[in-house]
Amino acid sequence: MTPADLASIYRQYIACLNTRDWSNLGRFVHDEVSHNGKRIGLAGYRQMLENDYASIPDLHFNIELLVAEPPYVASRLQFNCSPKARFLELDVDGQKVSFAENVFYAFKDGRIVEVRSVIDKAAIEAQLSTRPEGT
Repeated sequence: MTPADLASIYRQYIACLNTRDWSNLGRFVHDEVSHNGKRIGLAGYRQMLENDYASIPDLHFNIELLVAEPPYVASRLQFNCSPKARFLELDVDGQKVSFAENVFYAFKDGRIVEVRSVIDKAAIEAQLSTRPEGT
């Protein structure tokens, strides 16, 4: 698989997430997927994403940076969304916040088998600390 092929698959995966096309998630995510070192499988991965969308109804994945070097993809995803209540142990409560997620993926047989993710929680904390109470 070439870097261009892998980048194309990744963009299709992000489109699948943004359209919440859960029936096609298995085209992109391996049955044995792990997230941050914990094997959760495809069903667990889907449940994690469904929970994310339930707590962040306006969630949309925006690729800011993408590097593909088979079998790996590195991506910086940008978010501008309004989590309904607590998010990353922070009381966001529907406020619009912007933050990035740096994610590294390993692919096996053309599907994501490992995900390592770090969300920029400090960016959210900074935004929440500069807002007056009640906004």
